[in-house]
Amino acid sequence: MAHPHALINPAMLRWARGRVGLDVSEAATAVGVKPEQFQRWEEGDSQPTFRQAQQVANALHAPFGYFFLNEAPAEEPVLPDLRTVGGAPAGKPSVDLTETVQHAMQRQAWFVEYLQDQGAQPLPFVGRFNTSANVVKVAQDIRTVLKVDIEQGQRSWETYYRELIEAAERAGVLVMRSGIVGNNTRRKLDVGEFRGFAISHPLAPVVFINSADAPSARLFTLLHELAHIWLGSSGISNVAPGGTRREEIASNAIAGEFLAPTDIFAKLWAAGAQDIAVRVAELAHGFHVSRFVVIRRALDLGLVSQATYSAFYRAELDAFRTEEGGGGSFYRNAGAKNSARFARAVIAEAFSGRLLLRDAGRLLGVQPSKIRDFAGQLGA
Repeated sequence: MAHPHALINPAMLRWARGRVGLDVSEAATAVGVKPEQFQRWEEGDSQPTFRQAQQVANALHAPFGYFFLNEAPAEEPVLPDLRTVGGAPAGKPSVDLTETVQHAMQRQAWFVEYLQDQGAQPLPFVGRFNTSANVVKVAQDIRTVLKVDIEQGQRSWETYYRELIEAAERAGVLVMRSGIVGNNTRRKLDVGEFRGFAISHPLAPVVFINSADAPSARLFTLLHELAHIWLGSSGISNVAPGGTRREEIASNAIAGEFLAPTDIFAKLWAAGAQDIAVRVAELAHGFHVSRFVVIRRALDLGLVSQATYSAFYRAELDAFRTEEGGGGSFYRNAGAKNSARFARAVIAEAFSGRLLLRDAGRLLGVQPSKIRDFAGQLGA
């Protein structure tokens, strides 16, 4: 029996392929057909079967129904794009980035409704300052809300990073971290495209950190995105040095001041070893941050060149990519991806019977049958 053909619009097939940045050969490989076949579909000389059309939709990350439209729907940016490259606005966000932002916003929307049902009050620190506020004052306010002191080498920077995330969640911020789109390990997020984003909201602000970045760089991104929340600013960031957007300039300055206050940093830098690598290591130990944070702070204060900073950052990222492997525990990654605070709320609602396990699994990206195991790993 012949399979029925899907009467798709060839123009929409070309649109979907261009949207993910693939040429005909790459798209054909993703679908599992020969390039000549895919080309005929695009030109309207033949039609795929319904099964093939569904495979095309999956491979090109496009809704199946779109292929039957007369023209592509307008896709408005879901968040302000604060990224700059060489002082100019960055290109259009990729499908992977767009879907990641949408996933975060869906989780946030559920959590906002959950908090409203609980009678939660707005968080006083969200939007407490604006971009012209004194950087030192904003950084100190973040420390006060998170209940942390200026770091003086008490812990490793990994511990510091973890404890800051936990403190932010206790304060009411949902901190989400992932290096892939959803659970799809083949769709890795590009650190060259973005480092993180913030979604400001008076009840449930969200901070997302791209885990594809070098671990040592994520600490700065965390504080950069938290600064956005204190400024009441939402947006996608690449945390680029020398950015031209007011929100990015202010957030970079606040993050740097929080992690390494200017007056203390400048004195230690001036008194440090002659060898810059040794000096960076000394200050990293003294501030209990990574070498990346130190070299980034030195760049922002005009103490090293852009070339020196770039060399340090590339070395950190290359080392991370070389050592990366295994992916870690699925449940631990799921907790990070969702925000532990959000995950515990979803699990509590599911266990109480107020939320179907099916819906809880969809929100968490976990099989409904595995939610109890996930809860055990999370300590919920």
